[in-house]
Amino acid sequence: MSTRPAAAKIATNGVSDAAPERGLFKSRAYDEIKRMILSGELAAGAFIAERPLAVRLGMSTTPVRSALQRLELEGLLSISPQQGAVVRDFSFREITEHYEIRMALEPFVARHIAGRLTPAQVERVNANLEAQRENLARRDIGLCVQLDEDFHTLFSEFLDNREICRVMAQLRDRTHRIFHRVFTLNPGRMEGSYREHVTIAETIIRGDADLAAKQVEAHLDYGRRALVDPRSV
Repeated sequence: MSTRPAAAKIATNGVSDAAPERGLFKSRAYDEIKRMILSGELAAGAFIAERPLAVRLGMSTTPVRSALQRLELEGLLSISPQQGAVVRDFSFREITEHYEIRMALEPFVARHIAGRLTPAQVERVNANLEAQRENLARRDIGLCVQLDEDFHTLFSEFLDNREICRVMAQLRDRTHRIFHRVFTLNPGRMEGSYREHVTIAETIIRGDADLAAKQVEAHLDYGRRALVDPRSV
């Protein structure tokens, strides 16, 4: 009776059985490191050493290195031969540019979906607002940021413009840290942001397109000024 060598675990399609496992490790390393960056567990300016991080995640340095390279491409890290991987901070210029893109897109979205939401879409907006209201008592900044992002991306999803959705998705990870900083520097902003979200939602549902666009622009501009020029807010 023949036996198959244990070291030669080859799938029927010619791909090693280890390949899917390597892919899972890469994915998990990426997800975990990204979570640590977005949550502030790895703060801006923090150095990331591959080996200790790999030990912490229970894997080799190979998937960790792959994840770091991917996060560098997404703008969350800087990698150099001298320093290694460092969590990037955003300059005032980058913050301003992020908000300028959103202030160009989101009022456009609000204007074009005003008065056109389906009952199911209205229900999703209201569910998000209720979750925001409940979080005001918990003061969970991470959840606040997530719900804030969800609120804004819902309307882009409802417009069903794939290019706008793509750009908003690309901005989301970067603006996550920016939003986190806004709410950390000014915890009272949670209430103000929630009230503005309620007003924006009501205006969009009611169908006042021009007013909805102006409200979204003012809402985003407050966040921009809170970071770039805190004395102005």
